[in-house]
Amino acid sequence: MDKVLQKKIWVFILALIGFITTIKLAIIYYDANFNPYALASFCSINDFIDCDSVAKTTESQFLGIPLAYWGMFLYLFIIMLLFADKLKNIKFLRFLEVFKNPLDYIASLGLISFLISMSLLFVSLYEIRKLCVLCAATYILNLIIGLVAAASAKDGWFVKSIKQSVVDFIDAVKIKKYLIMFIIVMLAAAGGLTYTTLSNVFTPQIQKKKDFQEFTKAKYNKYAVVGNQLGDKDGKVIVEIYSDYRCPICRSHNIMMHKLAKELKNVKFVHHNFPLSTDCNPYIMQTLGGHEDSCMLARYAYAAEKQGNLWGMNTVLFDAKPKDEAAVLVYAKQMKLDVDKLQKDANSREAMYALRNDIQMAADKGFNGTPVTVVNGKSYTGVKPYKEFKEWMIEQGAVPRDEQSR
Repeated sequence: MDKVLQKKIWVFILALIGFITTIKLAIIYYDANFNPYALASFCSINDFIDCDSVAKTTESQFLGIPLAYWGMFLYLFIIMLLFADKLKNIKFLRFLEVFKNPLDYIASLGLISFLISMSLLFVSLYEIRKLCVLCAATYILNLIIGLVAAASAKDGWFVKSIKQSVVDFIDAVKIKKYLIMFIIVMLAAAGGLTYTTLSNVFTPQIQKKKDFQEFTKAKYNKYAVVGNQLGDKDGKVIVEIYSDYRCPICRSHNIMMHKLAKELKNVKFVHHNFPLSTDCNPYIMQTLGGHEDSCMLARYAYAAEKQGNLWGMNTVLFDAKPKDEAAVLVYAKQMKLDVDKLQKDANSREAMYALRNDIQMAADKGFNGTPVTVVNGKSYTGVKPYKEFKEWMIEQGAVPRDEQSR
């Protein structure tokens, strides 16, 4: 058996292993992003080695295509190159005759894909801070495929393969029909990638990130209302919100709730405080960093409610992030509140009792973090995409306001 044939056999075996591995990665990606009932995959072992979590990140795709699909294409293309000399005899595959030195192309692809893989590994370890072991296996496979297919040390290894690949490509595009074919393929690929990038048809995690950006990057709450009423006074869908004014994600959640109140009818929003500080909350082990004065802010929200402007103060506390009690009073004065009464009410036994009552209600329901949304008795801890929040409330009986006007 000659060396070329040996190389082709080994490359075929390695590419086949890679293809099977990327099929499994594609299944993991699908389950992580599209199947809410999927169980954890076998390679989600702990907080660090977790393929499922990596699959849910925005970094698990490129140009709207999951990296697992790119890998499947790579290995299929390598297998096709191995059989190019046979396949070119088929009429509609005659263009494969331009692939004169398949092992050189495979070596080049192996090297390029390995270098890309190293950048992906860096992102995984230092940005996502999780490792997908199946992904790492394909990175090693890419290098081995490249090494097996590359020329010998005598011929210059990858240098010779890359040079030969470039020369063959230039020779191919000198032939007019193949140049036209190449341009058509590139235009079709560009069109397809533009569609996948813009539509996010394969990447719901990208769409979710875009949806969240309206709320996470908002400089202020443009949907904010004033007064003690958010939503409809007689709304049949009761949405209870448990939050902490020092919780960063609670601010985004708060903006979402205000937007929902603008867009949905038959919904009544009720605010509860659940500060993550041991100063007033006996149900947490320790005060979270930055939450030291969250109990004080909660009492001022209660005091503002006594003056008929809970939701106005709510927005100020989230958006302005007052650093201490004195800063709260400055904003209260700008809101035309009675500052002396506000300070007295915020430090009253009544305010402390109301705060304790909110905390006890949350503890009785088993809540231990914020934000928590309770819709007609069903709870969710964290922040859903806005669309999912809206669909949830409509399922419970909320009605879009534009439908009410028809």
